[in-house]
Amino acid sequence: MATALLTGACSKSEPPAPAPVPPPTVEVAEIVQKDVPIQREWIGSLDGMINAQILAQVSGYLVKQHYQEGQFVKKGQLLYEIDPKVFQAQLDSALANLARQEAVLKTSHLDMLRVERLLPEKAVSVRDRDNAVGHEAAAQADVLAARAAVENARLQLGFCKITAPIDGVAGMSKAQLGNLIGPGSAAELTTISQLDPIKAYIQLSEQEYLQFSRNKPDIGKYQDNLNLELILADGSTFPHPGKFFFADRQVNIKTGTIQVAILFPNPGNLLRPGQYAKVRAVVKYKPGALLVPQRAVGEMQGRWLVAVVKPDNTVELRPVVPAETIGTQWVIDKGLQAGERVIVEGIQKVRPGTTVIPQPYADVSATGER
Repeated sequence: MATALLTGACSKSEPPAPAPVPPPTVEVAEIVQKDVPIQREWIGSLDGMINAQILAQVSGYLVKQHYQEGQFVKKGQLLYEIDPKVFQAQLDSALANLARQEAVLKTSHLDMLRVERLLPEKAVSVRDRDNAVGHEAAAQADVLAARAAVENARLQLGFCKITAPIDGVAGMSKAQLGNLIGPGSAAELTTISQLDPIKAYIQLSEQEYLQFSRNKPDIGKYQDNLNLELILADGSTFPHPGKFFFADRQVNIKTGTIQVAILFPNPGNLLRPGQYAKVRAVVKYKPGALLVPQRAVGEMQGRWLVAVVKPDNTVELRPVVPAETIGTQWVIDKGLQAGERVIVEGIQKVRPGTTVIPQPYADVSATGER
């Protein structure tokens, strides 16, 4: 009995051993191998196919604005009017001067005819005849000058009506009614842009340009092999594909890039000059690429690492060499094999050698929820 009591006392003083901690649960994705398109993206901006700056060609006070800002205008449509009174007076004066010079020419011609009739009778000298011929020639020149002055005055009067040189969308007016405007004005009156098609300007590196154009002197001929997409500021993809328009004549020596213009159809004029533009294109296809969710790849001290779950469900931290991104996945060039499993969620719970309970990873981008 004493022994039993002693045994009972000892058992009461020792707590029970703690239950073992279960392995952490992690979400894993299996490495997928397949042929994938490799895309490139370039950031740029949009610009009108043609941007016509509207300037005043004569000086005067702006008296009328005939167009509505932001609306489509047709070539030849009246946009502005400058007060024409001064220019109408100049035209009237030029017409009067022309009439006077024509009268002088008529008189000079009659004088020359009289001298010609009197010369055989020795009533006038040869010098008189020469003077009469010279006066008529001078009068003819004065008439030509007067006619040119009339034409110039008509042009100046015509410049009082400012019309659209192209079809397009007219921008905000930078001049107000009553402003004194003219060729010396600091800014244009407005700008008209042709928006369909519209240009996207991007910068290609020398390497990219060579990749596109090697053995293809005209880069535009390469466009059939590219699916040029425009990504808008809200992340949506513009529904109309683009095509190469031209490459600039030279590489920028400061940036090592060359400017390229891409044309996009723009029905409805949704796109406007100055908008943000991200252009995306498939530049090649990579056979047998290994794909890993981007969330599974981390960077530590300049190295890219993934947590691999081995067949015995223990964790191995392994360096990898990522290449391009395809959507939400990395293309891995080195460090993994098809069929291996990597931890996507729960990596903070483990360390090398930890035993885990793997669960399939549910891709948020595919389901929209977790």
